[in-house]
Amino acid sequence: MGICSNEWKDIFFRKFSRKASLKEYTRLDQRLDGNALGTKELTAIGIGTVVGAAIFIIPGVVAANYAGPAVAISFIIAAVVAGLSALAYAEFSSALPFAGSAYTWSNIIYGEFWGWVAGWALLAEYLIALAYSASAWSAYIRGFLSTFGISIPKAISGTFNPKAGMFFDLFAVIAILIVWFLLSRGIRDTARVENWLVVGKIAVIILFIAVGLTAINIHNYHPFIPENEGGTRFGWSGIIAGASQIFFAYIGFDMMTSNAAEARNAQRTVPRAIFATLGLATMLFIGASLVMVGMFKYTKYTNITDPAAWALRQSGHLFVANILSLVALVGIFSMLIGVSLGGSRLMYALGRDGLLPIAMGRTNKSGTPSIALSVLAIISIILGAIFPITLLTNLVSAGTLIAFTMISFGVIVLRRRDDIDHSGFKMPLYPVLPVIAGISSLFLFFQLNIDAKILAGFWFLIGVLVYIFYGTRHSIKIKTELSTS
Repeated sequence: MGICSNEWKDIFFRKFSRKASLKEYTRLDQRLDGNALGTKELTAIGIGTVVGAAIFIIPGVVAANYAGPAVAISFIIAAVVAGLSALAYAEFSSALPFAGSAYTWSNIIYGEFWGWVAGWALLAEYLIALAYSASAWSAYIRGFLSTFGISIPKAISGTFNPKAGMFFDLFAVIAILIVWFLLSRGIRDTARVENWLVVGKIAVIILFIAVGLTAINIHNYHPFIPENEGGTRFGWSGIIAGASQIFFAYIGFDMMTSNAAEARNAQRTVPRAIFATLGLATMLFIGASLVMVGMFKYTKYTNITDPAAWALRQSGHLFVANILSLVALVGIFSMLIGVSLGGSRLMYALGRDGLLPIAMGRTNKSGTPSIALSVLAIISIILGAIFPITLLTNLVSAGTLIAFTMISFGVIVLRRRDDIDHSGFKMPLYPVLPVIAGISSLFLFFQLNIDAKILAGFWFLIGVLVYIFYGTRHSIKIKTELSTS
């Protein structure tokens, strides 16, 4: 029997306040491998993602275009804001250890529509982060091969641009497909691989800092905060804008918590992994960025795609540069793993609830959402092939900051729920700190450039239309309401 438009309208507007069921999520997420990840494995996923492409690329980009030598201050500001949001994420993951992180949490405390908004923002984040990381991996492998005189044909070395003679990025596609194959075998084997990748990456970052210290020219730090050249180019406005761009790196928190349903004793392991990731990643970021701008004038990093390795090559440390390039490939690959894990679990959660095709909410025999994983890989390959990655990365930071804002303010709503277990980690200085965390994330969102805001607005509009014309007709909760009405 058909549903009249008034019934759909009534159900749609009720969705703004209708909350998801904790019992239903507990039942559905039992399909995942619920004992696969401990604190060590979750921390490896977090470090692998946060200290992925970012540490080898972002310091040079932000220094050249926004902050100059003061890029370290940008990292500190980003770390403080991310740290406040990390406290909120830790409380939510402790109280609601379900797949889907901010999407699922918002669905429970705000209602399905606002959960969809958070999930839609994060979906852009994951898709683009995967495409960006694959592109970064490709850039490093091409730079590494060039040191041996091996040149990759232009036609297969970049985003689709016939005028420039480029049609697709072969190595980016290969990277995504390798990760897809690895993850399709199950999360346990992948977690073991991720542990070793992260250990190797941290060792070489420390090697880069140690070797780079020998090539520092103190004059490169002057002026530490370059005079503003207009807009967000240098000065304090540039430092703040740089911090908002750096937020791309801190999506690792969401990726860890997306896997909360697969964590052992999630109330303890997930918060511990979040704080371990934040502390270690921030120290490595600050050390690497200070060394990088000390080795060469910040203006030298303009349009350099592999700044850390480039700085070592230019300073005569060719052997270490080659080692760094190899480990950068490993490090960025570990980020690909983390992004794919988080993104596939988000798609699984959206499919589980019927807001995306229900097939994405299914798992294979090993408890892996294989269909969601495959769709994530395919869309990311298409995005990386068609759109300029440098433009799309702004949308990643926008999506991250939107999710952080919703979850930070959401702690206030969470504490008022008597049906939720609050015996785990709690954000201190409640309710002051959650409000400060939310306002801080919102402030950084408005520091993003106009392209990021336009893209975020356009993506949000598409999301609302998808929810209206697909989500409201396929939502599991809506169907349940109709069958019982």
